[in-house]
Order: sequence, then C-alpha cells, then structure tokens
Amino acid sequence: MREFTARELRAYLESASPKPLLLDVREPWEFETARIEGATLVPMRSIPTRVQDFDKQQEIVVICHHGVRSRMVGLFLENHGFSNIINLTGGVDAWARDIDQHMATY
Repeated sequence: MREFTARELRAYLESASPKPLLLDVREPWEFETARIEGATLVPMRSIPTRVQDFDKQQEIVVICHHGVRSRMVGLFLENHGFSNIINLTGGVDAWARDIDQHMATY
C-alpha cells in the first residue's frame, strides 16, 4: 500500500488518468461535516459486505479522519486481492490544514 500526504495526493489527482476511486470510510456524520470533493462514502463497518462492489483493478485512495481507519481498510482490501491502494496519511484533517483551509474540521 502506498501512503500519500495531502499535498502528494492533490498533485497526483491533478494528473491521474483515469481518476482513482476516493473511498471515504468515515461515518456519515463525519462525511457531512467535511469531505474531499468527489469522494464516495462507504463507512468502515460496511466494507466487508461491500468489498465485492469494488473493482480490484481500479486504483483506490482510502480516506478517513486521520489516516488510521483508512490504513486498516487498505490492508483489508489488500488481503482481499486489491493491489492498487493508496492511504491518505493524515486524512481529511491534513487535507483541511494543507489543501483546503475552508473545509470544516472536527
């Protein structure tokens, strides 16, 4: 699993083609509070029952609040045959600090 900082992810997203799936694994209330544009919400607890919904060939950026839950989900996905996973180190908290200072924090 690769680990990207918020700045590295922003730069990567500017040129990535095709665009990766931005998989936000936080709770719905967290997603409503602050989210990265274009992210898809699938709470961490739902991942085991939804893993078959994801394309194993697609690049997936896993996102959470600080990067801990997303790393755990990334490892889970790798254990289920996914090989193109990126964890957003620092999560949406780092994104709000380093990329989008207008984003709400919590």
